[in-house]
Amino acid sequence: MSAETFFVTTPIYYVNDAPHIGHGYTTVMGDIITRWHRQRGEDVWYLTGTDEHGQKVLRKAEANGVSPQEWVDKLVEDEWKPLLETIDVANDDFIRTTEQRHLDGSKAFWQDLQDRGAVYQGSFSGWYSVGSEEFVGDDDVADGEGDDEGFKVSTLDGSRVEHMTEENYFFRLSDYQQQLLDFYEANPTFIQPESARNEVISFVSRGLRDLSISRSTFDWGIGVPWDDKHVMYVWVEALLNYVTAIGYGADQERFEKIWPADIHIVGKDIARFHAVIWPAMLMAAGQPVPHQVFAHGWLLVGGQKMSKSKANGIRPDEIVDTFGSDAYRYYFARALTFGSDGSISWEDISARYHAELANGFGNLASRVAAMIGKYFDGTLPAAGDLTDAELTVIDTVAEAVRDADAAIEAVAPQDALAAIWRIVDELNGYITDQAPWKVAKDESQGGEGGRLATILHTAAEGLRVLAVLLNPVMPKASAVLWDSLGAEPALGVLADQRIDAVAAWGQLPAGTVVTKPASLFPRIETAAE
Repeated sequence: MSAETFFVTTPIYYVNDAPHIGHGYTTVMGDIITRWHRQRGEDVWYLTGTDEHGQKVLRKAEANGVSPQEWVDKLVEDEWKPLLETIDVANDDFIRTTEQRHLDGSKAFWQDLQDRGAVYQGSFSGWYSVGSEEFVGDDDVADGEGDDEGFKVSTLDGSRVEHMTEENYFFRLSDYQQQLLDFYEANPTFIQPESARNEVISFVSRGLRDLSISRSTFDWGIGVPWDDKHVMYVWVEALLNYVTAIGYGADQERFEKIWPADIHIVGKDIARFHAVIWPAMLMAAGQPVPHQVFAHGWLLVGGQKMSKSKANGIRPDEIVDTFGSDAYRYYFARALTFGSDGSISWEDISARYHAELANGFGNLASRVAAMIGKYFDGTLPAAGDLTDAELTVIDTVAEAVRDADAAIEAVAPQDALAAIWRIVDELNGYITDQAPWKVAKDESQGGEGGRLATILHTAAEGLRVLAVLLNPVMPKASAVLWDSLGAEPALGVLADQRIDAVAAWGQLPAGTVVTKPASLFPRIETAAE
């Protein structure tokens, strides 16, 4: 059984509060990767959504004097779905764990585990973190300090833990310790980056205990199909969204077409759930395991992990309202190494916006269109004989396209953008060196097929390539550039341009009408300046 679809997921985000840029970061990176694969001509499915059950949501709703359903409905509609529009995400599906399809699919999966003997009833007594909805072993509990003095905390993530005793159902996770270790060894790219892989292998090697997978002291969750006194443990239920969203238990043909996932993109703090519990559950149910779990790092503000408790969270719309969604998407893809922690600052966003987008890319597009307008009345001239300067541009483009495509394959969007930016730098250097404004003064080098025409045609071709390559990252600016080049009548819509064909030179035909676009990235005065 093999999937026919390139299937990428984000985590489903926990809706106890509004989203911050950490959520936006994960979602945008997945969006860039899936948009790129669409431009490879692949059948793509990109899933995101919200995790709406569990004790933390229940307590938050109670604190706000509303029912849990009212609480999650309002947050999803007012905050989480609008985020996707704010940062220009082209997801194919949005799943909520309160939807009927998730309820039905989760019950079907649980029943399958029960029928296969992977679940048993028992009693749990130990530590539980409501903040991270996680059971915590004795070895991972310590006395709190500072604000947490007088409390016990999890050494895994610093959250406070509570001691609880419950009658629960358990998943036989311990049965899969060696099977998981063998799987990791046979599939070295299953968990990436290497730091996350090493951490997960170390965790599993310490020994796995059976996992409590139900709760019986509250009812905000999906009921266990054979025992209505229990609801499913929120993490185990949440992981099932990846299969319930694509037809598990309801549409087997669709499920098999899309599953297994190609990449689960997650934050590194939830890598263990996705790389330990989730594959074990799938193994127990006789289902294929995802191809990869990619754990990105934390966003650091002022050297600290961003969190609501530290009041250092930045909302995505704050950045987008100032710089635009394209610049937001570009910054997080270019400035940070996906898979590592990365520091962000308003000053750095502004500096990169002006240096790389406004002065580097935007000014290039404006200059080329302006010169075609000035010297050829806005009509793209036919190129003449190519010199070594043009051949260098063509070679740079071909190499950059290969490198960018390989970087996306390796889930390294920052390397893809670095490769694409070699084209921006090459074209800017080419125009400076060839000085078309000087060439224009020599009448013998003007006209169709002349040196001036060759220079400007080459620059326009380079911009065509940039419009295609940057479309997954900056779709708004790329669409404006494509329109400015007059490319659609001759070449078709931008989204249909294929990555594997983009480097073929000479696609923009002579006679194309080129117009100067409005500034792609106008200069912005910010408070930080």
